[in-house]
Amino acid sequence: MIVQSSSSASTLRIWKIKMTLILIPTTTFSSVSLCYSKLICKEGESGPSHESIQAVFDLQPFRPAVNLSNPTIANISFTLYAVLGVNEKTQILTTFLWLRLYWNHEFLVWDPDECHGVTKISLPVRQLWSPDIIVYEFVDDDVSQACPYVYVNHTGSIRWDRMLRLVSACNLEIFSFPFDVQNCTFTFGSYMHTIKDVRVSPALTFKEMSLNSKRYLEASGEWELVDILGDASILQFGVDEWDIITFWVVIKRRPVLYVVNLLIPSSFLMLIDILSFYLPPHSVDRASFKMTLILGYTVFLLIMNDLLPSTANGTPIIGIYFSVCLALMVISLLETVVITNVLHHSSMKYQEIPSWVRVVVLKHIANLICYRWPEGLQTPSKAQTEKPESSNGSSGSCISQQADQTPTQHPSNSGVQAAPPELQQICQYLGDLRSHLTSLQKENKLQEQWCHVGYVLDYLLFRIYLLLISCYALVIIIMWCI
Repeated sequence: MIVQSSSSASTLRIWKIKMTLILIPTTTFSSVSLCYSKLICKEGESGPSHESIQAVFDLQPFRPAVNLSNPTIANISFTLYAVLGVNEKTQILTTFLWLRLYWNHEFLVWDPDECHGVTKISLPVRQLWSPDIIVYEFVDDDVSQACPYVYVNHTGSIRWDRMLRLVSACNLEIFSFPFDVQNCTFTFGSYMHTIKDVRVSPALTFKEMSLNSKRYLEASGEWELVDILGDASILQFGVDEWDIITFWVVIKRRPVLYVVNLLIPSSFLMLIDILSFYLPPHSVDRASFKMTLILGYTVFLLIMNDLLPSTANGTPIIGIYFSVCLALMVISLLETVVITNVLHHSSMKYQEIPSWVRVVVLKHIANLICYRWPEGLQTPSKAQTEKPESSNGSSGSCISQQADQTPTQHPSNSGVQAAPPELQQICQYLGDLRSHLTSLQKENKLQEQWCHVGYVLDYLLFRIYLLLISCYALVIIIMWCI
């Protein structure tokens, strides 16, 4: 009973002391706290004693400030060690950071002269108060390896180095893929404490952070770091204000993989399509060749579809490039169909070339594209204007001569002996053969004229096709460069 009374008396005495401290003014409390804030170093021990550090551990839930009206300053710096992945569809950037935090613990202060020159010790971070610094863009759990210890300096400065696998939301712009540059934001700040309790500031300059990241960046894959920029600002939400630091991490894609696997094969297929115009236009193999080429290009797009990014925000310019290339190949196939129709369908009907086609195509367009007529062959427009009368006259004379030579009996020449029936039949066969050869000659002339019409149109459409591809390639290159 005596022991219990003495213990209760001592407990009452402690409560009286605490109540007395509460009634002391703020300045007096600060001076008293500062007097008892230094850690004790016992003789024969290097460093602060375990009892004094344990007393600090007991204050772990409270912010380590003698005067709570003064905010705790947290200094932040990081090194971008790796760019692990960029998911364009979900708009997520995965990076690996070396994060370093500094803050001041006003209760972890000791005199190095009294502690055998010990100026720095390591303590478990779970036993100490730490600022709740988060990344506002964080969208997933941190699965990186934890660092359970911090370094504490004799002045109370704490340094916490940790590894952070950061999965953050980023507004990815893929319009200029694969020559795109992404600008992702990392916003560091306290989640709960306002500027009255915790202030944040960069531990290094943004230029130094950028240089360190470029020096140690390893697992970058297809991405390379361009620059790291930053700015300190205040986030206001309602009546409360939070101190934040915004970092802009600018990364650029290495386009070699996509140029080799996508752009170069597509350019080769387009080049083959252009060279297919040098096949004879009157050959059916040209149309079948272009159809096979279109089928191969479609299979190429299906195979390489996994390399193309897909988002709901828009279509990358490379997707538009492939679509327009496929459309140009279809247009070249339609051009081949039109030329084949001109060369075969019109000539088989033995149709005369209309006068407007003769003037527009064989005269003006042929002169415009500098069409080379075969040697010894006159321009059909000139031949049509110079030879109509001579050809009609010769045909008329041949017909009249044939009519005169037809073996018929004349009553006036009764004395002349009639030709034998065999000779008459031979003459009739010769006349039919003559008319057949005349029709074949006319058909050959028509076919030759329609061939020249098809050749002129083919050259014209080929040059238009080259102009379209050149303009399209120029526009695509300018858009990618800009």
